[in-house]
Amino acid sequence: MAELRVTPAGFALAVSSCMYCADLAAQSVPPVDFYGSLRTQLETVSPDRQDRLDAYTSLRDAYSRLGMNVDHQLGAQLALTGQLELAVDSANFRLRDPYDQGDDNRPHGQRFRIARIGLRGNFGSITYGQQWMPYYNAIAAPVDMFSSYYSGYATYTVFRVANTIAYSTPEHNGFSLAAAYAGSGGNVRSTARIDDRRWQAAATYAFGNTRLAAGIDDRGDAGYGRNRLYGLSASHQADKLYLAIKVEVFDTGNRQLGAFSTDGNRSVNLFGSYAGQEYDQIDVRESGELRRLHCSSWHRSSTFERLQDVRRILSRGETAALSARRGGLSDFDASLGGGHAIAVGIRYDF
Repeated sequence: MAELRVTPAGFALAVSSCMYCADLAAQSVPPVDFYGSLRTQLETVSPDRQDRLDAYTSLRDAYSRLGMNVDHQLGAQLALTGQLELAVDSANFRLRDPYDQGDDNRPHGQRFRIARIGLRGNFGSITYGQQWMPYYNAIAAPVDMFSSYYSGYATYTVFRVANTIAYSTPEHNGFSLAAAYAGSGGNVRSTARIDDRRWQAAATYAFGNTRLAAGIDDRGDAGYGRNRLYGLSASHQADKLYLAIKVEVFDTGNRQLGAFSTDGNRSVNLFGSYAGQEYDQIDVRESGELRRLHCSSWHRSSTFERLQDVRRILSRGETAALSARRGGLSDFDASLGGGHAIAVGIRYDF
């Protein structure tokens, strides 16, 4: 599959067209809701091992996207739902994910971040396709709050998987359950099979402004006999103060020290934020195997209501998430060790 290339003019036209469609949708209120988010950062990256990776200052996309939601009532108690979300790499002017940049053997997440269809009723909701996974939503999302390219490193799990069928129950007295299953076709990377199949389950309990969750992510044997990830999370909103914690532990047959899924590997994340009227601050410290510090602050513009975030990001650790200029997954080398990145960017939602 050839990579879809977009000129700067074509990229601007795509963004403008989506914004125009969004305005039409707001006027006529059809069952289709168009949306988008432009997220671009200017970063200065300084790896510790500059003998192997040069320092640089450059633009990088922070997971921009264009999409549409469908919500059509089929009856009093039943609705057809759907979502299609296109990944946009604004720094490279490509319609692709800025992280998973273009391995033609991995088409699932390359163009579309989300491509799902489903039904919602008094039984809950059931969906099929590439979609956000219930384990991530329940366990990792409460601490994964940054709008930068370096977000997402707070968890061992995957965010979205293709060919997934998922079900979530209605909330009852604060309790809700969610589960998902994906065959091996949803988890293939390149020509290697990394998982036989994947299933997840998560339970959530919310009372007042507090939310508790527990979940499991089972990736089949993956060559180890078993490959499971267990997680717990808790969050609390106290007026403008938000606090969250997440703990994950691998339960695998993998005894290879230093490997990603080594038995007993864990990730512990603490997150805190305070949202003022004009100025918001966030500070998060991550401990465990990732050993990374990620801080952020932003100013919310009162003049441009849609210009939501201007942020400064610091990412440092023994396994820093640094790559070459405007690079992605194929350029990432975990053996490079530490380093830091400081970035200022914009997030414009429409």
